[in-house]
Amino acid sequence: MTIPGADGREMMLRVYEPSDRDPAAAPALLWIHGGGYVMGHPGYDDNLCLAFAEAVGCVVFSPDYRLAPEHPFPAGLEDCYATLVWIHRSAESLGLDPKRVAVAGPSAGGGLTAALSLLARDRGGPSICFQMPLYPMIDDRNITPSSHEIMHPAVWNEYNNVAAWDMYLGGRTEEVSPYAAPIRATDLSGLPPTYTCVGQLDPFRDETLEYVARLAQAGVDVEFHLYPGGYHAFEVAVPDAEISIRARNEYVQALKRALQR
Repeated sequence: MTIPGADGREMMLRVYEPSDRDPAAAPALLWIHGGGYVMGHPGYDDNLCLAFAEAVGCVVFSPDYRLAPEHPFPAGLEDCYATLVWIHRSAESLGLDPKRVAVAGPSAGGGLTAALSLLARDRGGPSICFQMPLYPMIDDRNITPSSHEIMHPAVWNEYNNVAAWDMYLGGRTEEVSPYAAPIRATDLSGLPPTYTCVGQLDPFRDETLEYVARLAQAGVDVEFHLYPGGYHAFEVAVPDAEISIRARNEYVQALKRALQR
């Protein structure tokens, strides 16, 4: 379907419903696809969104948000915020429970998840009951040890990361907004309960570790998993590996626990 994006244009929204959904008050998931803020499409995650819908019993909404470099920050984030607003405004007509709306996404989608949670908190809503930024892309500075460790061209690496951040921020390196790079936020209190994970060989390992520690210090309930030997998006690249199946099952079950409370 199409809904209004942040700039007033029509934005495609993919919707996934479980076959046995609650017709009166189903939980909802806003799923934000990854792709380094510069690529990707909601359709790439069809199978995963269907798995969320069936396993959790939630309705999944995945927006085709604008991408850099043609549309740098904050275009994509504002499109995601517009989607969150639309979900809440449409809750009654769509048979959704507005108290059970979660936000999740991998990589840059994880970064947008963390940023959207900050933005919704600071704007006073709409409410988010749970956030699940998976191996999130949240630090533009590339100053952690893990951001320099991974250089293999087959996976997300330092070269890709520097280029993507440059495009997303329009070349900006000073006074970067925490809504663009959430690790720059000075206050993480009041954010929704959180689940996140990252592979030990992921460039985002250290920024995820810092984010998790600071969430816990701010009093936010957080669950975290570090997967030994896991590179960036390993569970997508090699879905049949034992560790991939375990990682995917763990975050699906985390979402189910959060939305069925």
